[in-house]
Amino acid sequence: MFPFLRKFSLAGQINGSLVSEAIAKVETSTSAEIRVHFTTCPSKLSLLEEAQTVFNQLQMHKTESRNGVLVFLRLKSKEIAVIGDEGIHQKVGAEFWEAVKEEIIETIHSNNLNDGIVRGVEVVGKQLSKHFPPSAENPNELSNEVTSSRGFF
Repeated sequence: MFPFLRKFSLAGQINGSLVSEAIAKVETSTSAEIRVHFTTCPSKLSLLEEAQTVFNQLQMHKTESRNGVLVFLRLKSKEIAVIGDEGIHQKVGAEFWEAVKEEIIETIHSNNLNDGIVRGVEVVGKQLSKHFPPSAENPNELSNEVTSSRGFF
């Protein structure tokens, strides 16, 4: 898993339905999986450690092609990490993850939190569709629901 971290401005609450719909739409054009997870709780772990823990708890490493991507947000400390599994990282490299992170943050700053997350999902989806086109069946290996942490790690 390969993370890229940066702080962002909090501009509202996350609309789970809006984000889930964006994920579902993007995943029609790829066999890969995207998840969004946020927390409002303090953690004893670093941002990267917490994001990796969530990635594993969501079993994102179990996708057939190892092509899961997690957008992880710490809302109280206004931090974000984008983590891609090894299958996708080998295809896009570190510069791509940096660009996704920047796109999310810039959209949050110019619009709002939900627009930033949706934009990040769209940017990731575009690359995923190039490297991991949908299969004939294209099963949804992971839920599209936005998840959240309510406790300490």
